[in-house]
Amino acid sequence: MNNIYLELHVPDFKLVRDFYFRLGFAEVWEREPEGFKGYLVMQREGSIICFWGGNQEIYNHPHFKKFEVKTPGYGVEIVMQISNLKEFYEEVKSFAEIVEPLTMQPWGLEDFRIVDPVGYYIRITGKHDILDPRYAVA
Repeated sequence: MNNIYLELHVPDFKLVRDFYFRLGFAEVWEREPEGFKGYLVMQREGSIICFWGGNQEIYNHPHFKKFEVKTPGYGVEIVMQISNLKEFYEEVKSFAEIVEPLTMQPWGLEDFRIVDPVGYYIRITGKHDILDPRYAVA
């Protein structure tokens, strides 16, 4: 199981699906875009890449909407999986910029979001298998 992966925010799953398919990736599961609920997971051997949105809602993201769409790194989310999430949150909030506090999400996992010193957006969540379609949010 991977404990860190990239999530790219994209307005059209078809474009990225076709491109990454040509790079040898296969679709693992998809949640059709509907508001903020779209999600696509693709895998090539041990490499996993995730895509969020699949529609124009990516531009309304609570963190990224404050930046111009053409900003380098726009919509790049680093996801870290942590075993002791609540304890880790207490530690991290003493030194990091908290973008969103520890919250239970609709897909059944708690997470919190921070920004690192150079501006990368990081979601820190409990351990889970991102290849499991249960996280598609019904």
